[in-house]
Amino acid sequence: MEKQIWQGENSEEMRLDKYLAEQTELSRTRIQELCSSSLIRVNGKTAKSSLKVIAGDVIEAEIPDDEPIDVVPENIPLDILYEDSDIIVINKPKGMVVHPAPGVYSGTLVNALLYHCRDLSGINGKIRPGIVHRIDKDTTGCIVACKNDKAHEAVARQLEDKTCHREYTAIVMGNIAHDDGLIDAPIGRDPRDRQKMCVIDTNSRDARTHFHVEERFGGATLVTCTLETGRTHQIRVHMKYIGHPVMGDEKYGKKCRYMDTQGQVLHAHSLTLVHPSTGETMRFEAPLPAYFEELIGILRKESRF
Repeated sequence: MEKQIWQGENSEEMRLDKYLAEQTELSRTRIQELCSSSLIRVNGKTAKSSLKVIAGDVIEAEIPDDEPIDVVPENIPLDILYEDSDIIVINKPKGMVVHPAPGVYSGTLVNALLYHCRDLSGINGKIRPGIVHRIDKDTTGCIVACKNDKAHEAVARQLEDKTCHREYTAIVMGNIAHDDGLIDAPIGRDPRDRQKMCVIDTNSRDARTHFHVEERFGGATLVTCTLETGRTHQIRVHMKYIGHPVMGDEKYGKKCRYMDTQGQVLHAHSLTLVHPSTGETMRFEAPLPAYFEELIGILRKESRF
């Protein structure tokens, strides 16, 4: 356990997590986790990450040692959309878990990245090196990982500041009548099922999803969703909330009768970010997977009758 102390120097009030992120190599997410574990104190008192600090405040943090890594590199083929010395952008396939979790220690994206890269950022801890954000097991498409801590901090900050743009393509149940919409509804843990999220006012965080209708099939709708926030299962929860759950999503809707492959029909088709070293705005796109294209064909044919 490492202990660090800082003397606040900012003349104007600044959130604790933002201030420490600027002073250290810790991400704001990591700082928020430390605050939640009562490992950060301001002027001798445990502090929330949202606390405003000013010049003269004494900030102390106890930073736990990284747990020994027990994730084995695995030679798993990767569909690489882009790679350089700072970042790697992957088109993740359906069924691949992003990082290890209890009961899933192999076959993950992290296992594959450890074999391919050998040099990933460590900010998120040893169990999920390089991972800045995640997409669900059965969601396909663009995901970025970082190869060093500087790149990780820069991309994480873009996600926090909402300057990193992510667009998803989904097929949802039912016919959405209007062409565009904004779902602005807070998301938190479902009190009746801890494995699920839901729209709820208590113990929740703001969540906003924009959607645009691309095509209607009568009993289903093809939509593009743009995230303003990045909550767990956000699109899946929000689409269920407005009465149009993502097709194939057995957690928030029901099984898709057209597909052998199960899981939500949801694809992260584009990712736009500012490169952490060059400052260039870059957009990456992942083509729709074959099963998704086939399903669109089935729905188009069925809607003609």
